[in-house]
Amino acid sequence: MNSNQQQDKRLISLFTAISIVVANMIGTGVFTSLGFQAADIKSGFALLCLWVIGGVFALCGALSYSELGAAMPRSGGEFHYLSKIYHPAIGFLSGWVSVTVGFAAPIAAAAMALGQYLSKVSPIFNPLLVASLTVIGVSIIHTSDRKLGSYFQNVFTVLKVLLIVFLVASGLLIAQPQDINFLPAPGDMNVILSSPFAISLVFVMYSYSGWNASTYIASEVAEPEKNVPRSLIAGTLIVLVLYLLINFTFLYTAPIDELAGQLEVGYISATRIFGVAGGKIMSLLISFGLISSISSMVWAGPRVTQVIGEDIPFFKVLASKNKNGVPYHAILLQLAIVLALVITSSFETVLTYLGFTLTLSSFITVLGVFVHRLRYPDAPRPYKTWGYPITPLIFLGISAWMLIYILLDKPQESLAGLMTIFVGLLVYFFVSRNKRLASSGSKN
Repeated sequence: MNSNQQQDKRLISLFTAISIVVANMIGTGVFTSLGFQAADIKSGFALLCLWVIGGVFALCGALSYSELGAAMPRSGGEFHYLSKIYHPAIGFLSGWVSVTVGFAAPIAAAAMALGQYLSKVSPIFNPLLVASLTVIGVSIIHTSDRKLGSYFQNVFTVLKVLLIVFLVASGLLIAQPQDINFLPAPGDMNVILSSPFAISLVFVMYSYSGWNASTYIASEVAEPEKNVPRSLIAGTLIVLVLYLLINFTFLYTAPIDELAGQLEVGYISATRIFGVAGGKIMSLLISFGLISSISSMVWAGPRVTQVIGEDIPFFKVLASKNKNGVPYHAILLQLAIVLALVITSSFETVLTYLGFTLTLSSFITVLGVFVHRLRYPDAPRPYKTWGYPITPLIFLGISAWMLIYILLDKPQESLAGLMTIFVGLLVYFFVSRNKRLASSGSKN
């Protein structure tokens, strides 16, 4: 394959890879969770600290994944890394969760939220129909052509960022500032060490999820050894700044008592800034944001499925590509799961236990940075984790705390997540046994 053909194969630029990370991270969480935090935390400094700590956690994860992504530049994310570092069974279990519900449930949730927000703009929009048509349309775009998918992803991500910047600028220039202190004050440290702060931090971490998005499409990124780490770190830093700005704007423009306990803090803030029309503006803002989030997950999820199909013969049909090099069977499988979740609304149940399994997966992956260095000390590492070993240890410490908290607070959901992993283990042993039988049959 000559250099031009190789370049055609890798159509995803650094800018698009960053767009995928940013789009994956910014969903509905940042527009809705502040109200629940403000119900028990009244300090502006402490509330912004939540988003700083969440950003540091995500950045430590991105720095750790960057080393693995540069050392093993292939699509598949955790499936690929864990298979190489530990054992193919461990990688398959992570991939199993990603393929079955890891991407499908968040896509379904985002699509249904998109339908709900558009129905507020105008009652002519049926939420279920909007959700279904959106995921079908986005899937068709990403099935047809990677270059078209890149343009689509970039345009909607840029629109999302510009609309957030517009909201922040408008809030600072137009709105009446509230009487709230954003500098450290006596008693703030007690607030930061309190139980409500810890509980709020768990949900902030969820809002930052998606910082590892470009690792799932690494095989299609130009110069992945350089650009996968760059996209992870740059995308996470961009989102950290945007999250701080938008939460500052919410607190700056609306009384904290008015935000406390409310789901639609974005709507409340926009109404304070723009008046009655603010609600519709906010709904459109979130709708644009959700389209880019759906697009990034529709793009990334099937690449995990594709790599599983490439590595495990039993699933080889899922590795099939069309003439444009797109894994269309994998995209169609994900679309079918998403539509089933949308129609039955069972994605809400799935989302409740996803947090435990996905946190466990990322914990084992970041731990893999240490294991990979021990097992393969001479392996090429184009990028080494900045701040090693402190940064991965920070991520592991916070992740362990979250896993314990989720297990104690939501034992049924956590056990359901572990059951999903157990089912995946049974599937792995079944396909492995079939592979061995097929091999022995061919020898005879």
